[in-house]
Amino acid sequence: MDSSDLNVIRALLGWVRAGARAHLVTVTHTWGSSPRPVGSLLAVGAAGQLVGSVSGGCVEDDLVAKLRGGQVAGRGTERLIYGLSREEGERFGLPCGGTLELVCEPVTQPGDLADVLAALEQRHAITRELNLDSGTSRLLPAGPHTAACTCKDGILRKVFGPQWQLIIIGAAELSRCIAQLAQALDYHVVVCDPRADYAAAWDVPGTELASGLPDDVIRTRVTDQRSAVITLTHDPRVDDLALMQALESPAFYVGALGSQRTTDKRLERLRELDLPQSAIARLHAPIGLPIGSHAPMEIAVAIAAELIAARNGALTGARARLVEPASRAPASAA
Repeated sequence: MDSSDLNVIRALLGWVRAGARAHLVTVTHTWGSSPRPVGSLLAVGAAGQLVGSVSGGCVEDDLVAKLRGGQVAGRGTERLIYGLSREEGERFGLPCGGTLELVCEPVTQPGDLADVLAALEQRHAITRELNLDSGTSRLLPAGPHTAACTCKDGILRKVFGPQWQLIIIGAAELSRCIAQLAQALDYHVVVCDPRADYAAAWDVPGTELASGLPDDVIRTRVTDQRSAVITLTHDPRVDDLALMQALESPAFYVGALGSQRTTDKRLERLRELDLPQSAIARLHAPIGLPIGSHAPMEIAVAIAAELIAARNGALTGARARLVEPASRAPASAA
């Protein structure tokens, strides 16, 4: 599965290389309720073709009309704001009180967007800086703490490519399904399985197969809160090592596959290993939202949905967990 950024840039360059003019539109600010987050992309072709999205659809219709008519970004990069008034918000189908700011960039040559496409196809992250006054741009490395998208002082900075990391412990069929979904959600997927037979059979394109013991992989790879760890082997000798390291790491999400009975046994083992209760409380288990899933892809969807909810701070009730590193979590967490 391809990420939305990849689909947008690939379509945009396809039109430009065919000799057509196109526009790249980026959501740079939102106020109140907004259909799409900052950093969302839309490619608009000369004939009005659309790939990507900046709203629920109504803004796109008006935007295409303005771009094709030369009312916006006719001579260069331009900002455009929708939803300043209640009337305009209702007209364009924006949620009550919602306002969004867009940057519309005319594209006539591949330029550095060709390098952006190459990075996306290799699932590498890269930052593109666009000067809104001159229309010039440059590419920079995307560090682990680079903000996904900012626009200030006349400079639009947008990170293209995976901005999140998912470490999967175990290389079985369910792992394949999760890896495919995670890549579409812009995760860089790292798979670790110390069992040689499973590791040798791993063949999901675009993912990274890491050698070494799970706890060592997590110790060196999980360095900030943009990482998630899930254990899927059903083997306590493998999963418990990974969980001990992951639960005291900065990872925003740590989950483990298994029934409630398996989970209860796992929690008891973790307590016996003297893992702090504040760390144990961070574990999502049984993993995934309860949607009655049974087939591997259905289970993968449930897990992906919980990852999305955790990343967006939308988990509630019994599914909610601490997202701070255990070392900074309150001692009374349960």
